[in-house]
Amino acid sequence: MSKLTVTLLQTQLHWESLSENIAQFEQFFSQLEDETDLIILPEMFTTGFSMNTVDLAESMDGKSVAWMAQQSEKYDAAVVGSLIIQENDKYYNRLIFMRPDGTLDRYDKRHLFGMAGEDETYTAGMTRLQVEWRGWQICPLICYDLRFPVWSRNTSDYDLLLYIANWPMTRSFHWKSLLIARAIENQSFTIGVNCVGKDGNGYLYSGDSTIISPAGEILFQAHDREVTQTQVLEKTELKRVRRRLPFLADRDHFDINLKEN
Repeated sequence: MSKLTVTLLQTQLHWESLSENIAQFEQFFSQLEDETDLIILPEMFTTGFSMNTVDLAESMDGKSVAWMAQQSEKYDAAVVGSLIIQENDKYYNRLIFMRPDGTLDRYDKRHLFGMAGEDETYTAGMTRLQVEWRGWQICPLICYDLRFPVWSRNTSDYDLLLYIANWPMTRSFHWKSLLIARAIENQSFTIGVNCVGKDGNGYLYSGDSTIISPAGEILFQAHDREVTQTQVLEKTELKRVRRRLPFLADRDHFDINLKEN
């Protein structure tokens, strides 16, 4: 497909309340007026950015993953978001890329945010994910990963770089600046989806969810409000930028994935 229709949901998250967040997103989904290929939710969309893994963690056959499958099938769109998963006595901030047929891919957040104790609570992932969806190559990452350009480097010709986040208002300038940088250096459409409001720890979030062109141009940005945005991305624009400015031809080549000790 030469076009990909994406829908981002920038919302306030109900602190540590799966039922309230699920109900909220179902309401937002029901109000979608246009068909879409990809629905993007914030990081830890069922709980907010919580370290309370003992009470909040789910398994891969739990309610949230099943709900994502139901919504993906209902709207004939892939649904992506992260949640707290327990597996083999470890906890992960796990991104789920769910398809309408019930198949899924997963990515465990690589860069854990030490300032909030995430690195003491969760286990870091070792493998970057790239998925094919309706003719597009997509690289989905999580929040703090944005600060580490090597991890997101376009070594495999993806078309869309995607970050889901709980990124605080105090560093919103960094969020907006780094998203543009990642788009320019990787010559890729880049989307960042954040939350708004205040969480249970008192941190404020200004959203600033953004859609950026492969040339670094802001196509959409929403500050400090709940919003649902649907936008069509054109692969012809991606090819035009890369053909006119063939910088990726000079990129360094290396293996992006890690090996466990």
